[in-house]
Amino acid sequence: MSEPVIFMEDVRKIYSMGEQEVHALRGISFSVEQGEFMSIMGPSGSGKSTCMNMIGCLDRPTSGIVKIGGRETAKMTEKKLAELRNKTIGFVFQQYHLLPTMTVLENVMVPLRYQGIERALRRDMALSALEKVGLSDRINHLPNELSGGQKQRVAIARATVTKPAIILADEPTGALDSATGKAVLELFGEINSTGTTIVIVTHDPGIGASTRRCVRILDGMIQGDEKR
Repeated sequence: MSEPVIFMEDVRKIYSMGEQEVHALRGISFSVEQGEFMSIMGPSGSGKSTCMNMIGCLDRPTSGIVKIGGRETAKMTEKKLAELRNKTIGFVFQQYHLLPTMTVLENVMVPLRYQGIERALRRDMALSALEKVGLSDRINHLPNELSGGQKQRVAIARATVTKPAIILADEPTGALDSATGKAVLELFGEINSTGTTIVIVTHDPGIGASTRRCVRILDGMIQGDEKR
């Protein structure tokens, strides 16, 4: 049996806020197999964002084990963590995080530049990613010329252009109306059907119900892990 693409064992995270200690995660354990489509759900302050930061190699645990793609993140240098992030994980955020002075095409090409891919190939790969999200006719537009749904599709194209093993989406439909949000979730389903692992972090029970697995977090602990 192959190693899980995400592995967390007794993960704890304590933040110091002045003299106070905040226990954001209190012993989280779960693993995710390649190709799963899941959500991590919980209210504000539940620890789900901290959990996302662990999976995304944006933070390290105070104790416990986090492995991404079989590699233990706590033992890696910042440079190696950045390489792991760039090669293994695509990020999609609620507020899109598109660069306002770059065209749609240029935005999608950005992560490829960090991988050292030459410009002509970067352009071809970005065009292909934009075609898959239905935005071939918007490649020369700036982000402020797009609707919210179109911006999120650009963000998804940018996240998938490097063909990462994991797509990590933080409240990806939070800024969208319900119909557009549904279309974005369907797009994630299409991406997942090619074997990409999708992890959506959300407070929305509707999204939790739409994924094949839902890990529920409250007060830094897992309250449930439902598979459908």
